Amino acid sequence: MPQTDAGGEAGGSGDRLAPVLRPVRAGNGFEEALEQILQVVRLGLVPAGGRLPAERELAERLGISRVTLREVLKVLQDEGLVESRRGRYGGTFVRPRSDAGGQDELRRRSRAVDIEDVLRFREVLEVGAAGLCAAHGLAPEQAARLRGALAATHDAPLTEYRRLDTLLHLTLAELCGSPSLAARYAAVRAGLNDLLDCIPLLVRNLEHSQRQHIALVEAVLDGDADGAREMTREHCAGTAALLRGFLM
Repeated sequence: MPQTDAGGEAGGSGDRLAPVLRPVRAGNGFEEALEQILQVVRLGLVPAGGRLPAERELAERLGISRVTLREVLKVLQDEGLVESRRGRYGGTFVRPRSDAGGQDELRRRSRAVDIEDVLRFREVLEVGAAGLCAAHGLAPEQAARLRGALAATHDAPLTEYRRLDTLLHLTLAELCGSPSLAARYAAVRAGLNDLLDCIPLLVRNLEHSQRQHIALVEAVLDGDADGAREMTREHCAGTAALLRGFLM
């Protein structure tokens, strides 16, 4: 029996993946690559039993290294969405869909909120808070508090990471000088965490997120308002890409 490949059914023609697979942006390569391949799987662009493009082709189309691609595929395999086969007819194959409980719960919770609104509002609040902190400067005790919140996330166990990550972002919001902004951010972050709790904690994503945290805090402490705002936008985009990917 001929293999079913990504370009279409066996014997078919055309590139059905073109609307989804595209070069990712440099800032969030892992997250955006994961989002795109999740879309390919969730949209059924490669049917159950079908084979994804070869690693070399996928890496080239996404504009990422094969190392990063393999980490993405490992996540999909761990989630039971794809399987790897060796040999002459090997490759990465889409498994029959069987949604995990967490993905079902994510979809259930997402029906009660406008996720795009939550993500945009979160970005507006965090970008604004970071810019204000950098532009106005922090007192020594405030700077020490921000450094402490960042330090607490270093080497945090997975079971504690999301809580400590939340505290870091809440600290930044509180230090911006606007109690109203801090209160609104706390509310939107609670809703966001309700959704994030339904998706797996991915080590590669957390490592990348941590590098962004460090760059963000450095920009704030250096008084680089533009840099702080841009890093915050990039950081929020990574979270948005993961949520959108798992919702497809």
